[in-house]
Amino acid sequence: MTAPYPISVPAGFAPAIALGFADHDGDLSLVTGGNPLPVQTVNAEQAATPPAPLAGSISASGLIGPFTPLRARPVMLVLGGNWQGSVAVERSVDGGTNRHPLTIDGGAWARFTGNACEPVWIETEEGAELYIAITIASGTLEYRIAQ
Repeated sequence: MTAPYPISVPAGFAPAIALGFADHDGDLSLVTGGNPLPVQTVNAEQAATPPAPLAGSISASGLIGPFTPLRARPVMLVLGGNWQGSVAVERSVDGGTNRHPLTIDGGAWARFTGNACEPVWIETEEGAELYIAITIASGTLEYRIAQ
């Protein structure tokens, strides 16, 4: 239902603006009272307090973890300092007995040889844990993994 709005001189017209979104077929779907803008509701887990970050510095090779992320929320990794070596984020579903490097489309993912600050993972499985496998050739690495 449209509300009556008078159009006044000198324009004699009023521009109409519509909001739309891509529907499931990728076509434009206008927002109306019967077709509202799609939104994502926040479930209890998304509203939960995130786990404490794992943060520190390291000058020798080692394994940091576990970090148990909440599901459906990005995990941020920050690497800093003056260091040389490599860092890989690994995932485990059995308490760390078996750890697997993160991959995407079969290729390496979340592997670094320099400072970084980026989201590295969104977990979907309850109880999965993330680890930071660090190989230091020289220097000191400052790390932080958090949600």
